[in-house]
Amino acid sequence: MAEPKSTTSFDSLPLPGKLLLLGLVLALMTALYYFLLHMSLEEDIARAESNHQTLLQDRQEAERRQQEYLQATQELASREASDRANKRVLPEDAEIPAFLADLNREAELAGLEFTSVEPQPEEREDLYMRIPVQLEMKGRFHQIARFFHAVSRLQRAINMEDISLAEPAIDEETQEVQVSVSVLATTFRRPSAGDAS
Repeated sequence: MAEPKSTTSFDSLPLPGKLLLLGLVLALMTALYYFLLHMSLEEDIARAESNHQTLLQDRQEAERRQQEYLQATQELASREASDRANKRVLPEDAEIPAFLADLNREAELAGLEFTSVEPQPEEREDLYMRIPVQLEMKGRFHQIARFFHAVSRLQRAINMEDISLAEPAIDEETQEVQVSVSVLATTFRRPSAGDAS
């Protein structure tokens, strides 16, 4: 009878050999796990964190730009409102009909009567154009004072110059003391490129 060949099997290995073999199998499985799964996950996490940081920076930049935009929009709105107010005070066009309508309205509200309105030629200054209008009116002293006060409250820049009062006279119809006034009402406008120097 032939003797059976001895084959090395796990059962026949001594305990230290079994432990060594088990350690090798565990080390191999750990190495495979680390290289195949864990390393790729670490790279994915690192890429995701880098992407997250980039997105955070982009968001902060977008928020900063939005703040700048809102500030610029508010500043523009403020400047436009200021420019509209400045154009009411110092318009770009002469707007003589509107100027005379304002004066006439204030004279009627004060109870004055215009006896003469004579627009004068424009006069160029360094930064503006003067638009004088010679006015003559008559009424009671308090009506004249009320008219000048109302004109001072108009939005457009208006100077009342060379005011001269005539000798008071009694009105035949109303028996009231009337004063004739001559005044140079001057308003202004911005010069345009076409204005002669």
